[in-house]
Amino acid sequence: MNLENTIQINDLNLESDLEIKQNEFLDSMLGKAINTGIDFGIRAVLPDVVEDHVIDIKNNLMNYGLKDGITKTINDVINLGKSAVGIVTGDFKNIEQMQTAIKSGGIIDSLSKLIDISINEVVKREMINSNVASMIKQGKNIILNSIESNIEKSFEKQISNINKLDKYINNWKQYYNNQNFNGMEKEYKKINKELKNLVPLENTIKDARNVENLHTLIKTNGHNFNLNESEKELLKKFN
Repeated sequence: MNLENTIQINDLNLESDLEIKQNEFLDSMLGKAINTGIDFGIRAVLPDVVEDHVIDIKNNLMNYGLKDGITKTINDVINLGKSAVGIVTGDFKNIEQMQTAIKSGGIIDSLSKLIDISINEVVKREMINSNVASMIKQGKNIILNSIESNIEKSFEKQISNINKLDKYINNWKQYYNNQNFNGMEKEYKKINKELKNLVPLENTIKDARNVENLHTLIKTNGHNFNLNESEKELLKKFN
């Protein structure tokens, strides 16, 4: 199989899988951010409660409503947020679009209602007493602020990761133009490492795949930078 066919197949896979992969990544990223936010928030609301008891309280809330509710809330917010920013079908194009969608989808308001439901459920089951439940409800805004802060940090981290990836790709291009394969190899490893922590976006993935295709081609050819006409055309698309 030649390089051109490989890129065409990759593009087809990208179009069909990207939305699914983005949703999976957001599910995981937002789930972790919310979980950490709840953890810090409950500790802030209940500063005089011993650590083991705080863990029990959080686990009870998670087991009786929060865990499944968070998963459903994230999925609902993504779908609602997409409609709010005009994405009826398809994938997000950038991080800013994702941020706007998640906010527009009402994630904090939805989690606020979910926390109330979970607190009422664990009180009914006598898993926590009414005084603790009252303290959590009174301090709910602290918990929600903690969650919101963690979500924002997660998106900021993604923006930072994209900037790093762009830098590594540009470095790779410079080393390529100078026919410095050792430098290319160094940046190529950084690119692959960064991609593992990055939300999949169409342009980002295409640039990274172009690097991968050209890097592999040159490496396979014994570090030979003399490309045929077809390969040169693909290089023009990349540049």
